[in-house]
Amino acid sequence: MFYKKIIRPLLFSFNPEIAHSITFALIKFPGINFILKKLYNIENEKLIFSKNNFNVKNRIGLAAGLDKDAEAVKQFASIGFGFVEIGTVTPLPQPGNNKPRLFRLKKNNALINRMGFNNLGAENMKKKLLNKKFNTLVGINLGKNKITPLPQAYSDYVKSFELLFNEGDYFVINVSSPNTPNLRQLQDKEFLNKILAETQKINQSKPKPKPLFLKIAPDLSYKQIDEIIQLIDYHNLSGIIATNTTISRQSLDYSESFINEIGAGGLSGKPLKEKSTEIIRYIKSKSSKDLIIIGVGGIFSFEDVVEKIEAGADLIQIYTSFIYEGPAIVQRINKQLIKYFSTKKTS
Repeated sequence: MFYKKIIRPLLFSFNPEIAHSITFALIKFPGINFILKKLYNIENEKLIFSKNNFNVKNRIGLAAGLDKDAEAVKQFASIGFGFVEIGTVTPLPQPGNNKPRLFRLKKNNALINRMGFNNLGAENMKKKLLNKKFNTLVGINLGKNKITPLPQAYSDYVKSFELLFNEGDYFVINVSSPNTPNLRQLQDKEFLNKILAETQKINQSKPKPKPLFLKIAPDLSYKQIDEIIQLIDYHNLSGIIATNTTISRQSLDYSESFINEIGAGGLSGKPLKEKSTEIIRYIKSKSSKDLIIIGVGGIFSFEDVVEKIEAGADLIQIYTSFIYEGPAIVQRINKQLIKYFSTKKTS
């Protein structure tokens, strides 16, 4: 309640990107890790998840996009996330799209962003992570630079993957952001096959290959999802993340003119909940039982988590709800999950 009554109103009085900078400055304050761990971290053997050598201390992860440059992995681990996904990172640094590019839709507990993979590049991320140990699994979300033509996109994913291989516990191929021109075309069979083949070739050449995931858009047709699942199976990926943000603007409590004034970008938060769950359920029905499904989209409560799990998700990621609900959301959900899994195992 302290966050929602005191901290959030203060942060929401600022432009979203300024609020983000303030938050990161605060959580990197000396001694904050100890405080965060005492206040929020919860560990219990009933929360542990393990499948195909993918092991996490709990099922609630931080989605990519919040910590683009690996600035606060230790702090997010202290809050109690079972895994933290950083990025999206590109081989070369890039500033992203013009500001303003991040917008709150408070009536819907949602965000619209068109950040455009703003990040300091793979070399910078390597320096941040080099020889660091974290009390959580670290995933690295990979993207392509805006200037890279689509036929050469695979080379961007390969470059970052090779450079950061030793620093990530798992890697995510992100071809589903709506904010880099034409990026979603990389979900087409021809482009995606090349990206997965070249990345997995590097991966399998290593003594200990890393788990590889693919992050997909919620705006795909079932036919497109079928093709993607076939490629995932063919290239033996560990899992799929469903879903990224949507370009849809349905069911928003704002006037059409207000939404049009904001303009392009990906919508995240509560309005995405049903669509992402529907896609998770479809993927589960069509894919191998070994495939790890990470559900993301509109998760604000324990009930939302259970809905995703019962639809077929193995793990969960949050982003927008963390901004609206604050750090206590992780502890709150995990406490309820301990009871949920205790009941399931005894029933």
